[in-house]
Amino acid sequence: MLVRIGPQVQEVSRPLNGSRIRGIVFRLSAIGVVAVVGVTVYTKFRILEQGQRDDRPRSDAIVVMGAAQYDGVPSPIFRARLDHAIALFLDGVAGKLIVTGGKSDGDRTTEAASARDYAIAHGVRDDAILTEDQSRTTLASIRAVRTLMTDAGLDSAVFVSDRSHMLRVLRMATDEGIEAYGSPTRTSPLEDDSLATADAVVHELGALAVYLVTRESP
Repeated sequence: MLVRIGPQVQEVSRPLNGSRIRGIVFRLSAIGVVAVVGVTVYTKFRILEQGQRDDRPRSDAIVVMGAAQYDGVPSPIFRARLDHAIALFLDGVAGKLIVTGGKSDGDRTTEAASARDYAIAHGVRDDAILTEDQSRTTLASIRAVRTLMTDAGLDSAVFVSDRSHMLRVLRMATDEGIEAYGSPTRTSPLEDDSLATADAVVHELGALAVYLVTRESP
């Protein structure tokens, strides 16, 4: 026998009114802001942390990430990268030096060509240098470097760039199947310019976000 004690109450959802909708939207927005800030802070930490690491195991190649050149003369930032890479090569870290970088509109030569000439003038054998001279972005450089390395039977590489650039470079290189290590230059003009360094970190935050979402390079 079924006995009913007291009235049965069925809970009915309250309709969403304007104030409740606004409250939900506000809470979701707050959660989103906190998440974005958290990811940004963590990524900034990782950029700075990676920039402090100098990994230079014996590898198949040293890869210099391209930068501006002026009619065949590497810019101060590019020169700092090249000087560091050349020192690694002469210390026997790798038997091949890969220089990268195409040219901008109006340029008469490429970043890679100017880097090759600079490296030869500073003691690197011509037959030890591989050249990637078509790219205009970090990702394009790394994809072309991967092809060069595959064709030459090379698997591992020490990448040279500025501190703030290293995290993105190594992430892209690893994603492309390269056994990648990072050895950032410590003589870049950015080292003595806090505003330029901050601007570089902000750029890397945006570039990493674009890459992680789209797998493309800005």
